[in-house]
Amino acid sequence: MIWNLDTSWLMMAIAIVSILSFLLGMALDGVMREDGFGAVGNTVIITTGFFIGIFLANSYGIYLKDLKLAIAVGLSGAFISLATLALSKSVLARF
Repeated sequence: MIWNLDTSWLMMAIAIVSILSFLLGMALDGVMREDGFGAVGNTVIITTGFFIGIFLANSYGIYLKDLKLAIAVGLSGAFISLATLALSKSVLARF
């Protein structure tokens, strides 16, 4: 799915996901405080996790023709990556 996009559509997708991730990153920064990565750090993690989730689904042969399914897979990848990194940060802070 992501490989079939033109350059302009891919840049628009990255821009929209980045803007929405920044809003979510700011909200999560207020909730997570020192356990998080800051507003910009959360944004970077959420954005990269979104596209990595879509990439992994495509590489495993899951075709994301439906936009709702693609968004669900992307959000799952974003939250899994943020949760994994936050958990590893908290575990490393204890030692």
